[in-house]
Amino acid sequence: MELVIGLIVLIYSAILHEIAHGYVADRFGDPTARLMGRLTLNPLPHIDPWMSIALPLLLLLSGSPIIFGGAKPVPIDPYNFHEGRKDIALVALAGPLTNVLLAIAGSLLLHGLRAITPYLPQDMYLTIIVNIVYIILSTIAFYNILLAIFNLLPIPPLDGSKIFALLLPDDLANAYLSLSSIGIFILFFLLLFPIGGFSLSAFIASLFGFAKNLLGI
Repeated sequence: MELVIGLIVLIYSAILHEIAHGYVADRFGDPTARLMGRLTLNPLPHIDPWMSIALPLLLLLSGSPIIFGGAKPVPIDPYNFHEGRKDIALVALAGPLTNVLLAIAGSLLLHGLRAITPYLPQDMYLTIIVNIVYIILSTIAFYNILLAIFNLLPIPPLDGSKIFALLLPDDLANAYLSLSSIGIFILFFLLLFPIGGFSLSAFIASLFGFAKNLLGI
């Protein structure tokens, strides 16, 4: 049951992440995602063969301490934006920020559930329901922390690269973001193979542990 709950939470957390991108882009003048039907909770338009299937499978088979993935990026046309790279960065930030808010909401509800549990009637069916809700809330918090951390990595085409590019001169930012075509392979390599004692998977896991402690979950 936990596997099914985890899969559903991961899928819809990633979908809400992408919907947030599309919604903010629409507000900034780019209706591309909306017109292409990507502002929907239907998972089918959001499935990506690399991020939704290959990445979680590779991490699972490699024995990675963390398993995560993502949805197909929503289409964005930056020529529709009024403030160029600034709007691109804000659109990019909307996704991870949505995951942060979901993680905070899940953790707050989890704390609330823990606080009232001792006062609930001692009923077998109620206990089962409480345990299921506990699993759902903790899974929402866990996966959304991971998605936020992962997407904020400054590796093209992840959201963090578009935010980081805002700090660079135009020519350097363009060269940096042009790595998006090979960035996914760089990301896979860094996740699977430590370099000079540095493991990206272990680094993400340490940030994940810090965030969990911060939220008290």
